[in-house]
Amino acid sequence: MNPSAPTGRPPSRGLPPLPAPRLAMGVVTAVFASISLIGFLHVLLLPVSAGAIVLSFSCIAALMAMQLLWYARDNGRLRTPLGYGVLAAQAALVYLPILLFGQAWVGMPGFLAGSVLLVLRAVPAWTAFSLIVLSMGAIQWLFTAQPIDMLYTAISTVTTGLVVYGLSRLTALVAEVQSSRAEIARMAVLQERLRFARDLHDLLGYSLSAIALKIELAHRLIEKSPKEAGDQLLEILEISRLALSDARTVASGYRELSLEEECRSAVSVLEAADIQVELDADHIDLPVQVSTVLATVLREGVTNLLRHSKAKHCRITIRQGQDTASLEIVNDDLAERQRKAPGSGRGGLQNLSVRAKEIGGSVTVRHEPHEFLLRAEVPLRYDRHAAARRAEADSS
Repeated sequence: MNPSAPTGRPPSRGLPPLPAPRLAMGVVTAVFASISLIGFLHVLLLPVSAGAIVLSFSCIAALMAMQLLWYARDNGRLRTPLGYGVLAAQAALVYLPILLFGQAWVGMPGFLAGSVLLVLRAVPAWTAFSLIVLSMGAIQWLFTAQPIDMLYTAISTVTTGLVVYGLSRLTALVAEVQSSRAEIARMAVLQERLRFARDLHDLLGYSLSAIALKIELAHRLIEKSPKEAGDQLLEILEISRLALSDARTVASGYRELSLEEECRSAVSVLEAADIQVELDADHIDLPVQVSTVLATVLREGVTNLLRHSKAKHCRITIRQGQDTASLEIVNDDLAERQRKAPGSGRGGLQNLSVRAKEIGGSVTVRHEPHEFLLRAEVPLRYDRHAAARRAEADSS
């Protein structure tokens, strides 16, 4: 049989990886169990009764439970009266059995050394840690009176204590990282929802306003000039198709807008609303991102004008300099409702500011007694990191 021939079975992909918190807890449990098992084996080598062996096992099991269920789960209650009580109970479990088991128990205080680093603050923690290490060295000297044994026990206590502290903190840090990843995912979903709502507002709001305006115009013309009314209906159909396309592109996550097309559309819609339009466009070939941002600003400005103003004149100016491009929309007859309009306040303007800041630009609004100005300025080339820093500074 050809070993390379297909067998008809799907290839094995192996077991899925364990979640990080479970993997970390598994490693911690294995290490703590190994340390405890070494201590228990030392007890088994002693000529003690079965009751003493059961007692040693109970003490080791209690120490394991404290380390895994209390200290390895950074539950925010370590520095409380209950936390200090658990620490005192652990101290009793690592020191009192020495009276019965002697030198076989000198490895267990390493758990206490690690716990004091978890519970106490820096200076008291390291002071207590040093006292535990010195005490175990002194106890070992009482048993053997050998300097090498005393040094070995002290170093062993230091090593076990640091391992216990590091692994206990590891599980807490893994849990924090997991929680942070969940929060990042939640924020990503929230930002995507905001992007979707912003795109709907910026793209569809203009189209729907234009459709409503042209329907009103077609209704007025249907008896006086059926041909012009038919032309308006054709434009309504085209705008409706564009709105459908916008909705689909919003769902796909990206939308490029042509500034030239938006200028023509804006002029057509404003003239249909009996608003005198003055377009002064001086630009050659803008980058796609710059063109899209300026086109979006133009859409929002025209939508704001149609919804919240009774303007008779509008001037649209587009300029392309050596390093920046700008768009300015000025209309007259600024009503009080336009001062409080979403497009000139926290709604549409905020959306436009977010879009402009993404590429290092800015959006400004100026209110005058009989004039409303909306201006956007964006760089032709931008530093993404510098733009992010500016946006962060503005938000703070």
